[in-house]
Amino acid sequence: MPVLASHRKPRTKVRTTTPAVGFTTAALASVTLLSTQSATAAPSEPKPAIEDVQKKVDELYRQAGSATQQYNRAKAASTAQRTKVDTLLSDVAKRTEKINEARRELGSFAAAQYRTGGITPTATFFLADDPQAYFDQSRLMSRSTERQQKAVDDFRTQQAAASKQRAEAVKSLESLTETQTTLRSSKQKVQNKLTEARSLLAKLTAEEKARLAELERKKEAEAKEKAEKLARRQAAEAKEREAAEEKAREEAAKESGGDSGSGSDSGTGTGTSPGSGTDTGTGTGTDGSYAAKAEKVLAFARAQIGKPYVWGASGPASYDCSGLTQAAWREAGVTLPRTTWDQVKAGTRVATSDLQPGDLVFFYDDISHVGIYKGDGMMIHAPKPGANVREESIYYMPIYGSVRPA
Repeated sequence: MPVLASHRKPRTKVRTTTPAVGFTTAALASVTLLSTQSATAAPSEPKPAIEDVQKKVDELYRQAGSATQQYNRAKAASTAQRTKVDTLLSDVAKRTEKINEARRELGSFAAAQYRTGGITPTATFFLADDPQAYFDQSRLMSRSTERQQKAVDDFRTQQAAASKQRAEAVKSLESLTETQTTLRSSKQKVQNKLTEARSLLAKLTAEEKARLAELERKKEAEAKEKAEKLARRQAAEAKEREAAEEKAREEAAKESGGDSGSGSDSGTGTGTSPGSGTDTGTGTGTDGSYAAKAEKVLAFARAQIGKPYVWGASGPASYDCSGLTQAAWREAGVTLPRTTWDQVKAGTRVATSDLQPGDLVFFYDDISHVGIYKGDGMMIHAPKPGANVREESIYYMPIYGSVRPA
């Protein structure tokens, strides 16, 4: 019997659209997935406003300035500690030589005693050819024993002193090591802050840099305006003081003239001249002495204008802020400490309204910057990395306080 299946027409395979639908679905799924990923992915951070960049860079420079003061303090301490260690080691070497001398002397005494054989005094007396010679020898030996005892005492004293100095030297070396660790840490901190600031500035476009420069000019103009107000106020106060002093002189002259009838020679000779001379001498003497020093300080500072700021530098080719103030006041014969934190303690505190040329003005709450007041609300200072020593308004940065060094 024939197979029925053989008479059937072969079934034509109809091409369906299922694969297309699958492809389309996959494509849509991919698009949806990408869209979802784009929507859920963290959006790129918007570029900070140029004002925020300015604040951040200023803050980084301030932090670098503070780290610079830490570096300066550690460097000064390291130098002092190294000098102390070298002195102690030199003393230990000298003391060791003295110990060796005492040891040699003790050795000679021991050798002499060995040669005598250690005979008892009684036996020596009976064996002596001449009793008087024995007694002479006995006195000589007594003095020799005293010298031996002194040599032993000297040896012990030198040994104890050397041991104490060695211990002190070891302690100083440990302290030096700690200071040098702080020095390296401070140096790295400064470099990190400056690198971060430079990185921020490097990312700015030409337009943003121009905008930043405009903000800087505006900041400088506002600070200069405040300086001019201070200058006008100080000038007005000075004029008032001069008027008051002139009036006081006129009144003193009138009183002096009224007393002339009852002994002008005596009154003029003993009363007016010495009194007037003392007042003038005291006022001008103190102010004049400070003014003379301040003139030397400012002359030196002006000569440094244009030299670059370099953190940790104290001249003569470059300076950081406290390095400049230290070098300038050294010209006037005044030794200031190395850091702003110590310089702010080296003198008499004065109010901003009472500033005189030569005074030191300190900035920020952490006292990380300092400049030399030159008058009229202006100062000379070494500002920050990338800038040169220059004149600037004291209001360019927040003022912490001011000091008159001498």
